[in-house]
Amino acid sequence: MAQLVLIRHGESQWNLENRFTGWVDVPLTPKGEQEARDAGKKLKAFRFDCAFTSVLVRAKETLRLVLEEIGQTTIPIEENKALNERMYGELQGLNKTETAQKYGEQQVKIWRRSFDVPPPGGESLKDT
Repeated sequence: MAQLVLIRHGESQWNLENRFTGWVDVPLTPKGEQEARDAGKKLKAFRFDCAFTSVLVRAKETLRLVLEEIGQTTIPIEENKALNERMYGELQGLNKTETAQKYGEQQVKIWRRSFDVPPPGGESLKDT
């Protein structure tokens, strides 16, 4: 039986700084690197035919560390922009707490969680 395993990238520098990231190519923190290795340890029993990742460095680095941990670095890897995080537009790089103070928590929640309302200059969940 085929199985699909989904892994979120480890902590990035902007996750640590509580910033909207979107398509900005931000690296993993040391903690994020360790999170990726820990995920690999939990996946040791799996044998993968292939792997897919976004084109963003935080996702590619997470995948690399997971595959190193499980000893499967030679499997085919498909990088695809369609797997990127949603585009946060004008919010990219802004601190989430400061943005909520400026625009109101409810507005930021709408931008982040509404299915069809995009952040300014960004993508809605419907668009992704």
